Amino acid sequence: MTTANTPQAAANRSRLGTLSLLAWTGDPAQGHDTPYLLTYSLGDGSEGPEAGEEAALAMIDELGLTVGDEMHDHTRDGAHPIQLLVEAGQAVVNMPYLNAQCPAPPEWLAAVEKRGHAHFMIASRPWPEGKPGEPVTDEAFQSFLGDETTLTTSAHVLLPVSQLRR
Repeated sequence: MTTANTPQAAANRSRLGTLSLLAWTGDPAQGHDTPYLLTYSLGDGSEGPEAGEEAALAMIDELGLTVGDEMHDHTRDGAHPIQLLVEAGQAVVNMPYLNAQCPAPPEWLAAVEKRGHAHFMIASRPWPEGKPGEPVTDEAFQSFLGDETTLTTSAHVLLPVSQLRR
């Protein structure tokens, strides 16, 4: 489920279209067990994919982030506009423009438990093939995320993990 959080978001929300969230890890057998989260637009906004990409870049800027190879470290103390909650096998992201949750695979949950943070990516490039609730083939996933344009036009953030207190 995706909802806008701020009155400001309503102005550009229609241009962004559907925002989705996806969790995965690298291959633990190869020593790469980083927990990743990706949010991306389907490119189905009111003004088409190009306007959606512009709106995503504006959202990234409003969050105080940049695209490219800079890793923004939000694991240090302080208030940040993006929050990650892990509970009941779900990754829940709360930020301006997006309140979303997605099921997290067991290896992702183990990696988050071990590290205490996740590598969160906000893609400015739309991915219409990544529809929520529909399976994504490994080829489609690698084609999108393995494309250098996707990586260099995305914001990269280390997000600390919060959990509900019991």
